[in-house]
Amino acid sequence: MTLDYFYGQAGELFSFFRIPKALFQEQRFQNLSTDAKILYGILLDRMSLSAKNGWRDEQGRVYIIYTVREVQKSLCCAEHKAVKLLRELEDIDLVERKRRGLGRPSLIYVKDFSSGLPKAQVQNCQNSNSGAAEIAILEQPKPQANKTNKNNTEMSETDPFYSEEADEMSKREQLEEYFSQSLEVELLLRLCPDDEDSIYQIVDLLVDTCATNRKLLHIAGDDKPAEVVRSRFMKLNADHICFVLKCLAENSSPIRNMKQYLLASLYNAPTTMQLFYQNQTNHDLANRR
Repeated sequence: MTLDYFYGQAGELFSFFRIPKALFQEQRFQNLSTDAKILYGILLDRMSLSAKNGWRDEQGRVYIIYTVREVQKSLCCAEHKAVKLLRELEDIDLVERKRRGLGRPSLIYVKDFSSGLPKAQVQNCQNSNSGAAEIAILEQPKPQANKTNKNNTEMSETDPFYSEEADEMSKREQLEEYFSQSLEVELLLRLCPDDEDSIYQIVDLLVDTCATNRKLLHIAGDDKPAEVVRSRFMKLNADHICFVLKCLAENSSPIRNMKQYLLASLYNAPTTMQLFYQNQTNHDLANRR
């Protein structure tokens, strides 16, 4: 297919993501990857929608909700890269993620990149011919956009994050609280700080699986009764999660379906963990002789 040319001001008719020039020109951002800079532009774009729809905390700070899955979709990247890019932005203090509890998406505060920079260096000149920048702000694309459209009937006026019925909400909240206690999540986060995202994703997976209304669940290649799976998952503890994280870290083969891999690992953890560590101990003892 042969694409047409732009004529006159036609190039200014479209909406764009805004990526500040300072991210490419300032010394303090030089170690930030290009993908992370693009992600910051995407998150910054979402800020205008959140501000418009009143998504502010008690201190008046605007926040957005943008999950790892949405990052993957926007940048067409794998989960580990999406997590890495968010951490890049966090490490340089361009974003701050605030956890709201298990199973709930984090609030993301997109911070002002221009803090400490001369205003003339970062602001658009009013007389400049960069009309596209204004259009980029005014013409927001229709899609996903943080689900901040107030006319969206899927959203509750009192809580913009959920659309489930009250009983389903209660069920999820009870499961979130249960796994928070039984898995000792706070302890896990202190023991495995580098696995924070994986820990929360595992908890989300457990909550989703135990909250399902399906009669059968596909685990480790077999369809198993949901009640059996739920019972097994409800018996997991922090040691089992550490074991699954260890197996995940030591796995050198590509994982095609991470969800199924984790489900199988979690389901089998109670029966395989002891054998795994016993085998490891026997191996270490044999090498010392």
